[in-house]
Amino acid sequence: MRLAMLIFLTLPVLATAQDDYTLFGAGVRTRPKFDGSADRTVDLIPVVRYYGEPWFARTTQGILEGGARWNMRAGLDSGVQLAYEQGPRDHDPDASIGVHLEGDRAIGPAPVNGLLRVRQHLNANRGMQLDARGTVGVYGGHGAAAGLFAQATWASEKSFEAYYGVHESGLLYVSLGALGSYDLARRWSLVGSIEHRRLSDEAAKSPIVERRSAVYANAGLAYRF
Repeated sequence: MRLAMLIFLTLPVLATAQDDYTLFGAGVRTRPKFDGSADRTVDLIPVVRYYGEPWFARTTQGILEGGARWNMRAGLDSGVQLAYEQGPRDHDPDASIGVHLEGDRAIGPAPVNGLLRVRQHLNANRGMQLDARGTVGVYGGHGAAAGLFAQATWASEKSFEAYYGVHESGLLYVSLGALGSYDLARRWSLVGSIEHRRLSDEAAKSPIVERRSAVYANAGLAYRF
């Protein structure tokens, strides 16, 4: 079970769905054992980015997910996904199924990506979550790329009960972070990110929450096809 959890944890990298390349690699991640825990752990994690027609798989939007996507208009895609989900207190991970809407465009020289994603756990007792995520590129040149991202996640009452043991619903957490990559060679890149995540007032009521805020950081090596 521990090995499966490590394999399916995520690493965000600066990429948009309009770029035509495939990325595979691996890295390490430091994080709290679960959101709200004072204890930390280090994981081995994959870097995955594949977009076909219509199939896709990625870790570039905060979770490991794969499924099918369809283009609705220039810069706008919709899709369905199956995703890996960490279990309560880092135990008994499962999966979710859901839908998403994603847009890519450039504002001036900066690439901007926006994502709305609904996730329903296959274990129905763990409820549903909604993600709103945005990423903006702030630098690209000399083999390096950097961006900033923000995410807010809302959860159903079942989700709050399963993960935090409180009868609440609504905003679960917000996060802010930076991510980037550096080309070591024509095919090899260093990738990494750092994220600050803060639990909402509702989640912070839980008796298992020891720290409301936490830092996630990761770095890895990826091969581009």
